Amino acid sequence: MSDPYIQELFAERIGGNQYGKSTDIYKFEKIKRAKKAAMEAKPDVDLIDMGVGEPDEMAYPLVIQALQEEAAKPENRGYADNGGEDFKKAAAKYMEEVFGVSDIDSTTEVVHSIGSKTALSMIPACFINPGDYVLMTVPGYSVLGTHAQYMGGHVHNMKLEEANNFLPDLDAVPAGVLAKAKILVLNYPNNPTGASATLDFFAKAVAFAKANNLIILQDAAYASLIFEGKPVSIFQVNGAKDVAVELHSLSKSYNMTGWRIGFVVGNSLIVQAYADMKDNSDSGQFLAIQKAGVVALANPQITDEIAGKYSRRMDLLTTALNQNGFSAKKPQGSFFLYVTAPKTASVGGVSTEFDSGEVFSQWLIANELISTVPWDDCGSFVRFSVTFAAKGVAKEKEIIDDIAQRLAKYQFVF
Repeated sequence: MSDPYIQELFAERIGGNQYGKSTDIYKFEKIKRAKKAAMEAKPDVDLIDMGVGEPDEMAYPLVIQALQEEAAKPENRGYADNGGEDFKKAAAKYMEEVFGVSDIDSTTEVVHSIGSKTALSMIPACFINPGDYVLMTVPGYSVLGTHAQYMGGHVHNMKLEEANNFLPDLDAVPAGVLAKAKILVLNYPNNPTGASATLDFFAKAVAFAKANNLIILQDAAYASLIFEGKPVSIFQVNGAKDVAVELHSLSKSYNMTGWRIGFVVGNSLIVQAYADMKDNSDSGQFLAIQKAGVVALANPQITDEIAGKYSRRMDLLTTALNQNGFSAKKPQGSFFLYVTAPKTASVGGVSTEFDSGEVFSQWLIANELISTVPWDDCGSFVRFSVTFAAKGVAKEKEIIDDIAQRLAKYQFVF
């Protein structure tokens, strides 16, 4: 039991003296509780978890072997600070080999990150003063916006809607917001919609940033996980490096989620500011992990194989859903399938209504033990992830067939 005065000491950014008293339940906690209740109620039915947003397999053996070897070397035991030069060089080479971006200076335009999340949390401290705005897409990953608000800043949400191919309408940002905005945050391929950005859109974003004195932060965590064509980087646009940085991560593209390694690349002044903030926040990722990351980045065919698996699963899942009345469209990349939630489900003359994606998602867990993630920011949607645990093609087909059979008993109306 804490002394009562501690309740009065909490910062306003996390709720002040009301910290810990909220009865609101976080979306993912609701899902966790629903899964537990469903498994207890129906122990003879396997839970199919399509909500997990991380790879279902380990890093490739050559990467794991590199970590084992490098961890045993005494020269890797100490603080990494802002990173090893070999990782920075590997990142620059990766940008050239995978994206065709050949003008990256590894000494001034690359710094490693302990995963993208830490970079997203630090960059606002480099730019945001009280009253400043960041422009973010919704639905989306909110970490940068949360930290901007910690700095006294504000978030302006730009809706991602199907009518605009899940791209933000930059021209719709109010002039009053633009006058106080500093950062435009993009994330393509996108979580949760799975949408990809075109080079034309990135060119428009770069011109928009220059016209309005913004920097662009492109969260490229899924950039190399594509199903057709070639991966796209904002730096394929002339002049993008004048205003932009990209955040790359090995978490999704190399099955290295828990390893916490990525890099920030682009405009040298933004990269340096991030490096200075980082230098005052952490002591760098373990050098052995960075050196294993060098091995991964030198083998982009690993990502191609992983993307091939997700593409195959996407084909199976979209077919299964569409056979049951959904309107699922395979994305061009990522491992997320963003689907409109039905309005009703009927079976045996009994109908159940869903007034949100969350209500449908909870119903789907409780009744059919299929777990998804709801998104209700811009309409009623649920997100399926094809990172479900399945060893081999036969098991993948078995699981997707099971989903199709569980849904087949219902008549869905959209």
